Amino acid sequence: MASNSSSSYVRDFFQAHRGLFVSFIVLLVFGFTALAIYELTTEVSYDEVIEALVSTSWSSIALAVFFTGLSFAALVGYDLNALTYIGRKLPTVPVAMTAFSAYAVGNTAGFGALSGGAIRFRGYSRLGLSPEDIGRVIAFVTFAFGIGLLSVTALACLVTAPRVGQIIGVSDTAIRIIALVIIVGLSILVFIGRDGRTISIGKVHLRLPDSRTSSQQFLVTALDIAASASVLYVLLPQTTIGWPSFLAIYATAVGAGVLSHVPAGLGVFETIIVAALGNTVDIDQVLGSLVLYRVIYHVLPLLIATLFVIFLEARQLSKHPVASTLRKLEFRLAPLLLSAFALIAGAMLVLSSVTPTPDSNLNFLGSYMPLPLVESAHFLSSIIGILLFVSARGLAQRLDGAWWTAVLCTALGLLFSLLKALALFEAVFLTVLLAGLLLSARQFNRPASMLRQALTPPWIVAMLILVAAATTILFFVYREVDYSRDLWWRFEFSAEAPRGLRAMLGIAIVAAVVSIFSLLRPAVKRSDLSTAEELTQATNIAMAQDFADANLVRMGDKRLMFSASGNAFIMYGIQGRSWIALFDPIGPSDEIAELVWRFVEEARTGGGRAVFYQISPDLLAYCTDAGMRAFRLGELAVVDLAGFELKGSRLSGLRQAINKGVREGLEFEMLQPDEVANQLEALRGVSDSWLDEHNTREKTFSLGAFRDDYVLSQPVGILRKEGRIVAFATLAVTDTKQEGTVDLMRFAPDAPKGSMDFLFVRIMEHLRDAGFKEFNLGMAPLSGMAQREAAPAWDRIGSVIFEHGERFYNFKGLKAFKSKFHPRWEPRYLAVSGIGPAVAMMDATLLIGGGLRGVVGK
Repeated sequence: MASNSSSSYVRDFFQAHRGLFVSFIVLLVFGFTALAIYELTTEVSYDEVIEALVSTSWSSIALAVFFTGLSFAALVGYDLNALTYIGRKLPTVPVAMTAFSAYAVGNTAGFGALSGGAIRFRGYSRLGLSPEDIGRVIAFVTFAFGIGLLSVTALACLVTAPRVGQIIGVSDTAIRIIALVIIVGLSILVFIGRDGRTISIGKVHLRLPDSRTSSQQFLVTALDIAASASVLYVLLPQTTIGWPSFLAIYATAVGAGVLSHVPAGLGVFETIIVAALGNTVDIDQVLGSLVLYRVIYHVLPLLIATLFVIFLEARQLSKHPVASTLRKLEFRLAPLLLSAFALIAGAMLVLSSVTPTPDSNLNFLGSYMPLPLVESAHFLSSIIGILLFVSARGLAQRLDGAWWTAVLCTALGLLFSLLKALALFEAVFLTVLLAGLLLSARQFNRPASMLRQALTPPWIVAMLILVAAATTILFFVYREVDYSRDLWWRFEFSAEAPRGLRAMLGIAIVAAVVSIFSLLRPAVKRSDLSTAEELTQATNIAMAQDFADANLVRMGDKRLMFSASGNAFIMYGIQGRSWIALFDPIGPSDEIAELVWRFVEEARTGGGRAVFYQISPDLLAYCTDAGMRAFRLGELAVVDLAGFELKGSRLSGLRQAINKGVREGLEFEMLQPDEVANQLEALRGVSDSWLDEHNTREKTFSLGAFRDDYVLSQPVGILRKEGRIVAFATLAVTDTKQEGTVDLMRFAPDAPKGSMDFLFVRIMEHLRDAGFKEFNLGMAPLSGMAQREAAPAWDRIGSVIFEHGERFYNFKGLKAFKSKFHPRWEPRYLAVSGIGPAVAMMDATLLIGGGLRGVVGK
């Protein structure tokens, strides 16, 4: 028993700190990779690498650009196939732009499923895809790439086994056997799914693509990998390794880079290529080709995507449907593209500060510039680089503080790049970024101070990887310079090692300060409870909307946050460090996006973490845009009142409940708000007896409580027996008559069995006759959770609790009761920022129960 308890503790501890563990492992992998690169290049000098880079012919560069274009054209095919797989048809041009931008950012920033997935979420949501469909597209392209990479590698190894075996030191027979096993396994999978069937292994259900989709995807993947491998192959000097053997090596290096989770596979990819080709090609030439490959295959597409966005910003497009669609996409993609561009620009400034300046440039600067100016520009440029790198996160979130920081850093970086080294390429690169930032200024309208932002562990790791990469390059470039303390104080035009050493120290100090600041949490700030004026304002807004549950604002137990115009609001509560917003924002749809972001930002500023509780699928895109993760909570039951009739076999059970209630003398009456006051004490008696019977006390936040002002504010449906009230339910309705729902439901201990069914049916009939369109039966918690092994852990845990948790809560009984009415089931979600769903749910439970005492006691 003790062993099980210990293993459970270890598992829970790892799950709670999984992000930190993954970040540490990624940093460790990069550290070992940097060490391996340094050891593999012992006999290589920086000058030789530059010479190899300069000696690359323009025809090779042109071929590399051509193959890059071919590879990205194939990458667009992934998304087109994914849309075919899920049965959705979208305009080709916007899809191509979204896919191109997603791969340009994903290939550069790393974590393609996340960074590229964010682009797809923003782009495809504008084109009408639901969050579930977008998730399926992201899953398809991720798995398709992995399986395609595996199949192409296996086929290449089958042909080139002797050569690959000689390079990696494994027998060609073993390589061919492994390749054959992979090919046979994938072939069986394709054969089984030839008709698009679904296979089940235990609780895992997977719909396989049909033969046409599978064959198309294999061709797309083969073209993508072959073209991207050719980009590097044509940049390499003459080698004895043929293209098929190189394809196998390249595919392996790409796979290792993806698995390492290091941004863009930096270092991991290079280590494998250098180790595999080192015996056949001079390492300095390989390194030069790898640098050029990174620029052409990673930086160039990002530059093109950013220039396209700048073009759309600068030009007033016509009202043509295609142009209009592109404008919508541009609005969604520009911040992310500029964020990735700023990240690359910051890394470029950092890395250039630890590499030598060409002698001709130094001689020119020495003739016209004073040494202190050059030294200062060089040092400050490195600091600006790390600050620009950090601001990239805020740009992705459209923060105005990040925009101002990025504009200032880019402008200064542009000036210093000329003063320190006449770096024309850097200057052009920064000019493009500055133009993009200035032209897109209106999109960065979320008020936030950069000083109040805290970097997440993945961003801290990415920054530390940049620092480690700069350190590795510094030691590689100046490995022949003997270290002495005098180096720190040498100031000469020709003293480049001391200049790089000082820049590295500045970079390390700034990175350390930013990291430590991000790990420190500010004190929690509590906003004030809502005032009477704010409650009146929020109630008026709620009554003008279609969402009946918005009437919970009348309880007055929640804090309120209004939009800038005052026409929309969020109601929320604070438990611990969780700021928990209840439902979607209430108000016009065009004010929701900024209100969501403002809530997330206010929570962060107050030292808290934002949580959205019981939200609809419509809000998921906005939550993702604010950097939140969504988890399924359950399903909401909605009945169409227009078709609600107690006729036929479907509702025979409810018809029998009505007949039984009539025989037992139950009478229904709907009390309007001005009539409730006369029956208030009778209602209180029923409520108190119900609380005593269930040995519980009033809940709050997401549920109403028996408070006089709250009960008196809306209609109340009552059941009488022999003239005495034995049950009642408070209604929540709005002026639009789109939806009605029930909040408080209380029954006397002697109420006849089946009174709940009787009361609900009569209320629904009353609302139908009054012209209401829908009836909200409320949510069935944990209903509809995925049970597949491939499902997220949260879904699997939720499904287990739903199946076996009847001892603690009537999950199945509640779902069964709502199912009697044959409703339409709509998913509801929990969105969290910076924490796991379990912590957020615990805080929400405490908030609803009125603290720990309310949850565990009466």
